[in-house]
Amino acid sequence: MKSNARAEIFEDVPERSIKTSLVEFVTHAFAVANAEFVKLKHDPLELLMRAVQPILWLVIFGNVMGRIRGMNVGTINYQDFLAPGILAQSVLFAAIFYGISAIWERDLGIVHRYLVSPASRTAILLGKQVSASIRGLSQAAIIYVIALVMGLGISFHPLKIAGVVMLISLGSGLFANLSLIIACIVKTRERFMGIGQVITMPIFFVSNAIYPLDLMPGWIRGLAGANPLTYEVDGLRMLMLRTTVSPAGLARDFSVLFVISVVLLAIATRLYPRMAA
Repeated sequence: MKSNARAEIFEDVPERSIKTSLVEFVTHAFAVANAEFVKLKHDPLELLMRAVQPILWLVIFGNVMGRIRGMNVGTINYQDFLAPGILAQSVLFAAIFYGISAIWERDLGIVHRYLVSPASRTAILLGKQVSASIRGLSQAAIIYVIALVMGLGISFHPLKIAGVVMLISLGSGLFANLSLIIACIVKTRERFMGIGQVITMPIFFVSNAIYPLDLMPGWIRGLAGANPLTYEVDGLRMLMLRTTVSPAGLARDFSVLFVISVVLLAIATRLYPRMAA
């Protein structure tokens, strides 16, 4: 009886340890995400300012480009076609400069405090990824409201909106991790801003955000195929518009974004301690 009791005790220990570790990991990630959310909550003007660019793209650029005969986007209106691309662009622009806050935290000694805390580096960066997703979702809410006011053919089906939330979370986390990797390497605001501006425009324009892939020359289409933004836009376009969803295409888009996001998270986790050096 005693031996059986002891065996049961030792069997329970690993299970409790795993549960405790998981709870601690989630708690630490949530604490980091909450700290970032508080910053956003105290600066609502940032959200309002970010609403200006999508309005300009959809109202002005969309109206002008929609009149070009060579811009063949199928049976849908060009502004409908453009809306998911502008949402992906807004998510990209919000996330790609996320490294600026990491450099700011480094200068204030916050990064050092993170690294000496009990939280794992993965939990810290995952928390930052979640906070980047919150910013991305705020952009989505703005664009959905703009689309509703403009009368665009946007779908409000709950399952499609849930898919949009998942895609934006993946895309925001992916580009936020890329931003953190750059910040860990350059370590200064001036260098980061220069590199951020250099890579942001090619990522945006070498994608299907504002024109179909069919209009691109072959070599640019090849580059677009290696661009994660292309897969984010493709998935958003299927989910946001009132069109038939291709399960195979959607699975491909999610898979590509997930794999790249995991790889970039692993790299960022390894490089993050350099921020305190």
